Amino acid sequence: MNITVSDRMSFFQPSIFSELASYKQQKLAEGAFIIDLSIGSPDLAPPSYITETLAEEVMKPGQYGYAITGTNDLNDAFSSFYKKKYQVALNPEEVLHVMGSHDGLVHLPMVFANPGDLILVPDPGYVGYAAGIALAGAKPYLMPLKKENDFLPDLSAIPDHIAKLAKIMILNFPGNPVPAIASKEYFEEVVAFAKKHNIIVLHDFVYSEVYFDGKESISFLSIDGAKDVGVELFSFSKNYNMAGSRIGYLAGNKKIIQAMYQFKSNLDYGVFLPIQKAAIQALKKGEEYSETIRKIYQERRDILVNGLNEIGWEVMNPKAGMFVWAEVPRGWTSIEFAYALIERANVVVTPGNAFGPNGEGYVRIALVQDIDKLKMAISNIEKAGLLQVGVV
Repeated sequence: MNITVSDRMSFFQPSIFSELASYKQQKLAEGAFIIDLSIGSPDLAPPSYITETLAEEVMKPGQYGYAITGTNDLNDAFSSFYKKKYQVALNPEEVLHVMGSHDGLVHLPMVFANPGDLILVPDPGYVGYAAGIALAGAKPYLMPLKKENDFLPDLSAIPDHIAKLAKIMILNFPGNPVPAIASKEYFEEVVAFAKKHNIIVLHDFVYSEVYFDGKESISFLSIDGAKDVGVELFSFSKNYNMAGSRIGYLAGNKKIIQAMYQFKSNLDYGVFLPIQKAAIQALKKGEEYSETIRKIYQERRDILVNGLNEIGWEVMNPKAGMFVWAEVPRGWTSIEFAYALIERANVVVTPGNAFGPNGEGYVRIALVQDIDKLKMAISNIEKAGLLQVGVV
């Protein structure tokens, strides 16, 4: 039998992530002690009130039914959280629970974009954006994130004819892979731009609770007029270390939410009820835990950034998120430097061009190891002698 795949599978080739994982396994098999700073998967456990709630709820026979719309208790808890945290009022028609933020990111373009439509997307940007655009048959229009613009998309650089054709704009603050943050003034510019050109805004807010130095992240929905043009994705994965639980929220414009619900009701039957119960506890009790998580990541950030700068690798200090976006030393490409770090320092990072062409010249370093391993990584990089110009 001759089995062939669809044409769309051409968009889903083996990625650099798979290649790095394969090389990492090869090094492990050789006996190397590998420090993996490549994937943004939290290494910390959720608080006990989340795990205890899950353990209790899974023992109840009535918790194994469908949960298509999300429970009223969870919807209310999420709305109350947004009101308290961001002063954003949300009614039941403006919220929709999703199976993790990836669910919302990948499926929203399929709901609102036709084949050939343009979607404005940050470059570099999270790889899930490209997947959603490809499945919708749409076309990405890359918005470069440049150092001179504080890694914010320059809306004034988007040609009018492109803006008129664009259906969706995807934004992400605090960002991944670039841990940029947006100001209120920038979001106001986004709202005005979206209204002028009739563009739906999808704000990926999955790192909302991971900010540093006491400077809180801004919810896009807190901006006047934001709900007229878009929605925001909130995740429990990074904020409460529930990555494997697969639960998040899409909130904002009522028509967008209703269309997404209509679509998702044909795809899945909702998040497992015990996970919804645990998410309620996260929203109600998570403020102190979130502060603890921020302190842990901030300490890791300080150790890593200061340490790398001390050994001669000048890297920027992120204000939020789980990543350091580091410019590679002169004489290297992103991929060359990433592989050299594995080979000579036993440290795994992600080359920046894995996230788009404007990521070339950078690597992404995830703050997902404890202090001792970060210090070891710094020491290994220094000993490897990779920071001298032109070392190969």
